[in-house]
Amino acid sequence: MKREKKEGEAKKARRGGFTLVELLLVVCILGILAAIVIPNVVGQDEKARIQATRTSITAIEQAVQIFAMNHNGKLPDQLEELTQGTDDSPGLLKEGAINDSWGTPFTYSKTGKKFKIISAGPDGEVGGEDDITN
Repeated sequence: MKREKKEGEAKKARRGGFTLVELLLVVCILGILAAIVIPNVVGQDEKARIQATRTSITAIEQAVQIFAMNHNGKLPDQLEELTQGTDDSPGLLKEGAINDSWGTPFTYSKTGKKFKIISAGPDGEVGGEDDITN
């Protein structure tokens, strides 16, 4: 009786870890999941930067319009004017807000009462197909 009890306890003691087949199965499942998820995640950073730049352009447009309202319809000559505050009020934009998501300064031009804001896009050069504008 004691011998049977010892053999039962020995079997329980040996069964404490995972077998090689179980470990390989888990590694295979993780590999399959990685193969599905990684392609969907990679490349999303560029889309996020483009969307963030579009949002920044919209914020700059609004700041230019507020500037014009505060200055009797006069548009700013350059975007830096939007970051400069006075003793009474802070600037309409923070210093870094006049750069796109790639760190390149926005290009700003005005013609009469109209203005244009351009981001050079991922390549950092204005005039390419990847430019982002209002």
